[in-house]
Amino acid sequence: MSCPTSARRRAPSLAQSLTLGLLHGPAELLPISSSAHTTLLPWLLGWDYVDQDPELRKGLEVALHAGAAAALVIDARHERSSRVDRRYAAFVAISSIPPALAGLMFKARIERRLGTAPTIAAGLIAGALTMLRADRAPEARRAGDAGLGDALWLGLAQASALVPGVSRSGATLAAARLRRFTRADAARLSHDVGLPVIVGAAGLQAAGLARQRMDPGWRGALAVGGGSSLGSTLIATRVIRPDAGRRLSGWAAYRLALAGLILVRLRA
Repeated sequence: MSCPTSARRRAPSLAQSLTLGLLHGPAELLPISSSAHTTLLPWLLGWDYVDQDPELRKGLEVALHAGAAAALVIDARHERSSRVDRRYAAFVAISSIPPALAGLMFKARIERRLGTAPTIAAGLIAGALTMLRADRAPEARRAGDAGLGDALWLGLAQASALVPGVSRSGATLAAARLRRFTRADAARLSHDVGLPVIVGAAGLQAAGLARQRMDPGWRGALAVGGGSSLGSTLIATRVIRPDAGRRLSGWAAYRLALAGLILVRLRA
């Protein structure tokens, strides 16, 4: 049964927007897919938010990403400037090309066809299996050994993260480990190549959102969601350091468990 138009355009409650913002920050930094979690939580909890206008829901997702991106820019000010040289800039630039091209060519089609519970479960499982394989790779290289071929490899991994459930962080961590970087250096490379892509994508999406007309209820929801995402991401950056070098198997197990929960819920 379809929802009335007025119900489909009703803004989520401020508590729901706050909850999604608080969830988005840590999920953005961990290899678990922030988009999957902010899509699945309302579905699993039965919020009427899932039945609302897709374009308006997309607006809230943009606000969440914009808040996280702003927090990452603030956190990046504390990075050591000695790391930013010509070689580093070239590495980051090359790694940004594949996700930028993939976003321009495929993002709209991916958003129309994917993002459902079954496809998110598939993305979670595929990412988990890749992470398990990558976790067994030898630790033979350091970040200073990274070349343009590694940059392209990480860029392709970021492009794959357009598929909901894959996770940008998870894909780049797995890609770096498959290239035999140490766990700590893989985490550092994942962080370095991800920042400009996250900020660039959020900036473009936010510019488009600013041109949309929406009622005050939705504007309030976007403000609360974006603000809480900014705050939770700032807190998460203090706890989840990019050079921690943790194993991926634990996160892979979590992803498989979440996918299993989705499949059980679908069967029920």
